[in-house]
Amino acid sequence: MPRIVVDVMLKPEILDPQGKAIAGALPRLGFSSFDAVRQGKRFELTVDGEVTEEILAQAREAAATLLSNPVIEDVVNVEVVAD
Repeated sequence: MPRIVVDVMLKPEILDPQGKAIAGALPRLGFSSFDAVRQGKRFELTVDGEVTEEILAQAREAAATLLSNPVIEDVVNVEVVAD
């Protein structure tokens, strides 16, 4: 079954306390190559059958109106992933 993957991230100007906590923990765990971390959300929408342009448009609309908070988040990716 094909899936549509939606990735949502906080807008760059929004403070990301979870990302900041992860960035602080990485060096303590031996991962010293990373300067910053931004945390986001990933949604997987399963489709029964072929993903048409209409279904993809519905996924984009759902991403913009339901899966993200447009005041503080950006939808950064909507893509079809075939298994």
